[in-house]
Amino acid sequence: MERELALELVRVTELAALASAPWMGRGDKNSADGAATSAMRYMFDSVSIRGTVVIGEGEMDEAPMLYIGEEVGSLNGPEVDVAVDPLEGTEIVAKGLNNAMSVLAVAGKGQLLHAPDMYMEKLAFGPALVGKLSITDPMDVTLRKAADGLNKKVSDLTVMILDRTRHESIVKVLRKVGVRIKFLSDGDVAGAMAPAFPEAGIDLYVGSGGAPEGVIAAAALKCLGGELQARLMPADGNEYNRCVQMGIEDPYRVLTMEDMIGTGDVYFAATGVTPGEFLGGVQYFPDQRAETHSIVMRAKTKTVRFVRALHYLPNKSFLNSASKG
Repeated sequence: MERELALELVRVTELAALASAPWMGRGDKNSADGAATSAMRYMFDSVSIRGTVVIGEGEMDEAPMLYIGEEVGSLNGPEVDVAVDPLEGTEIVAKGLNNAMSVLAVAGKGQLLHAPDMYMEKLAFGPALVGKLSITDPMDVTLRKAADGLNKKVSDLTVMILDRTRHESIVKVLRKVGVRIKFLSDGDVAGAMAPAFPEAGIDLYVGSGGAPEGVIAAAALKCLGGELQARLMPADGNEYNRCVQMGIEDPYRVLTMEDMIGTGDVYFAATGVTPGEFLGGVQYFPDQRAETHSIVMRAKTKTVRFVRALHYLPNKSFLNSASKG
């Protein structure tokens, strides 16, 4: 894939973030998500790829655009798999909270796992712990191994987890062992990425979240040198059969980075909608300009670019037509 693709992709997440940001705090998550999705789909037309959405807004009969199987891009360029979450954290935007992002990942055709829409158990960590932990270990063992690998006391570890009732048993273990806990209201991709950023102060990300978001987070962690291990959590026979139909013969097996994102090159781009652990949110200025903060990465080169952009909003034709429509 071409190196210029990185900057083309960040323009896609920028527009999606700009489209959804006006909905911050308005209590309407569906409109925020719809705005981001429409903007992302529009901007994809300018990207030099022949892309197929493998993780998107749902099946064809569930989503009007960015549905699974939809072709995106200018159709002049490499054949690629595309995984998108136009607005990761719809509730966050609706409530005016932190850590909402527009995110996408692109990899060579056939690389990305076609993750079914169900829960996935996750264990994510940064480069210092790669190869040293296993999601199959009990949580207390994982914490001891992580402390050893980071040359810390267990009590000095900080673990991030989504604030959900389903995580009560995990939280009980974390508190018994004595680690610090940082609860996340929403934003599963941002949470899984956090351990790869030293400035975030997070050592591990644990618990369960959406499977599609897990694949997107794995793409980001590959670019950052970190790791995500996972296991799907089918809730019933229908979800189990859904996994098998999508080519996952053993839905309960441990999924490695290679299982989720392949071994080839991967791109990842994200733009903050609201302020987060490592990205600022969209900020508006009086002169009809808006500032965005993005990250765009490529696994092959391990280059991580932070992009601060000032946008003159009257020149954003899509945003203007959307506001009038």
